[in-house]
Amino acid sequence: MKILIMNGPNLNLLGEREPNVYGSETLDSINAELSEKAGRMGFELSFFQSNSEGELVDALHASRLDCAGVILNAGAYTHYSYAIRDAIAAIKIPVVEVHLSNVNSRDEFRKTSVIAPVCAGTIAGFGKYSYHLALDALAYRFSGNSEAQK
Repeated sequence: MKILIMNGPNLNLLGEREPNVYGSETLDSINAELSEKAGRMGFELSFFQSNSEGELVDALHASRLDCAGVILNAGAYTHYSYAIRDAIAAIKIPVVEVHLSNVNSRDEFRKTSVIAPVCAGTIAGFGKYSYHLALDALAYRFSGNSEAQK
């Protein structure tokens, strides 16, 4: 079973960008940890990062053809991209929204997610472990648990 890990704008700068907010690990190191964990769980991961909204939409569209789910950190697009929101709604596979920081304890504009209503769930505030928790959440959902399907 394949899962796409998608990251939006500025996440390519993890480890350099505001380490007090986002931590000191790079996106590559987080992806390597996730690959190890996914392998133990029996999942295959695919990774995609872009600073371009259109490329993120295209990757979401493509994911519907060969992925069982998506873990998405849309970065700033979380708060205003109706194009990404509509792409998530269109693909009909579960998408888990993740954030490294607790967006609700930060700037007022970060408290609104336009993608949350069409995502399977949202995990925020646990640093790199937000991704790990999202992987666990998808595994739980794929296990056939009826409560996880809601």
